[in-house]
Amino acid sequence: MRKISLLALMLSLGLALNAQKLKTRSGYVKFFSDAAVEDISAENKQVSSIINLENGEFAFLAPIKAFEFEKALMQEHFNENYMESGKFPKAIFKGKIKGYEQIDLSKDGSYTLVFTGVMTIHGVEQKIEQKVMMTVKDGKASAEAEFMLKCSDYEVEIPSAKADNISNELKITVKFDYA
Repeated sequence: MRKISLLALMLSLGLALNAQKLKTRSGYVKFFSDAAVEDISAENKQVSSIINLENGEFAFLAPIKAFEFEKALMQEHFNENYMESGKFPKAIFKGKIKGYEQIDLSKDGSYTLVFTGVMTIHGVEQKIEQKVMMTVKDGKASAEAEFMLKCSDYEVEIPSAKADNISNELKITVKFDYA
C-alpha cells in the first residue's frame, strides 16, 4: 500500500523520469496538543516524502492510522471520533520549496528555506507557508520543520466537553532523511 501511495504521490507531482529527486518512505511526523488537563502526543514513522531538485516541488503523505499514541484508547478515539481515518485515510502536503536551487548535494551545509503549498487533512485543503531547515551531510539531505496547525481549520471538531483535554492548536514536527 505504501509503495502505491508513493508512486501516486510522484505521479501527482508530474516528476520527470530523469529529474534529480530525493525521497523517503520512513519520514516522521509528530503532533503535540498542550491542553489544560493533559498533553497529547502522537508519532507517525510511515511518512513518504519527495523533493524534485530541478523545480523545487515537495510533497509528503502521512497515513492517519499510522499515528501511534501512548494510550490505545486515545489512538482509537483519534481515528474514529476525530480524524475519521476510514473516510479520510491520509494527510497530504503538495507544494514547493522556495530557494531550492541553493541546495548543493556535493557539499555539506544547512539552508533555511520556506515550503509553501496546500495541506489536506480530514478532506479539507488549507494553504500553508512554513520555514524548513534543509541539511546536507556526506551527500545526503534531510529536512526538518516545526509549525502550528488548528484542528478547526481542517473541520476536526473537538466537543466542548473535551476542550480542556484537547487543544485546538497543535504543534507539528516533521523530519525527513532522504536517500
